Amino acid sequence: MPQTTEELVQLLDLEEIEIGLFRGAQPQTELQRTYGGQVLAQSLMAAYGTVTEDRMCHSLHAYFLRGGMPDKPIIYDVENVRDGGAFSSRRVVARQGGRPIFNMNANFHINEGGLDHSDPMPRGVPAPEDCPSLVQMMKERFGASSSFFSEWDALDVRFAGDSGHSKQIERGAHQAHMRVWVRTTSALPDDQRLHQAVLAYLSDITILSVSTVPHEVVFHSPSMSIASLDHAMWFHRPVRADEWVLYDQVSPSASNALGFSTGRLVQGNALMASCSQEGMIRVVK
Repeated sequence: MPQTTEELVQLLDLEEIEIGLFRGAQPQTELQRTYGGQVLAQSLMAAYGTVTEDRMCHSLHAYFLRGGMPDKPIIYDVENVRDGGAFSSRRVVARQGGRPIFNMNANFHINEGGLDHSDPMPRGVPAPEDCPSLVQMMKERFGASSSFFSEWDALDVRFAGDSGHSKQIERGAHQAHMRVWVRTTSALPDDQRLHQAVLAYLSDITILSVSTVPHEVVFHSPSMSIASLDHAMWFHRPVRADEWVLYDQVSPSASNALGFSTGRLVQGNALMASCSQEGMIRVVK
């Protein structure tokens, strides 16, 4: 996986094969299948390659159909569904070996004024500099299982508490609740499309694991079979993915080997984006 912010930017710079058809490179990785956030982010950049510059993505809805092979490039086929006066719609199908592995519908919108309100930053969240790195926390809790998170060295991820065994967050209405601070390790170019894609990239790192917080399991371990199944995201305001974003995540339900989680991405004192995901969290012997 990208070890630096520069490598992450390169990963999101797709090759245009022809109109509406793009090729995404694969990074070196020890993962057995392509990281879902990478496919999500590359698909968004492919869709942006077919949309005029006055339109920004405001929502996307995606399904992970098959595990991607990390040693083969991914082809992104973008269908222009509609271009209206204020909105555009695109459908993206990601393929490997001629078979679809992922599809996404994304909508884009021109900049308009209007009503404006936002939930504020949650109270009582420790500052990023007062939080351990996610890798450090994983080492302390689970030892060798933390090697999974070293794949994301292009990101600075700080653990800001959960409602699990350490109970940094009181359970209250949410039995499964976790917060992390996250940003890229160095500055990004001033391209809001790229910042959105990086936000999509990082949105898949921890959101499924929140659904296991109340349970006596180790998320990344031989006793768990896990996979992202679908992912939705809404972009509310311009964001800087190279500055601290609080990822406030809750899992309202886990059942039938499926975990459902939602996340709020807050920066400053405003909500930048929201997301939701359902994934497989199968306990195996």
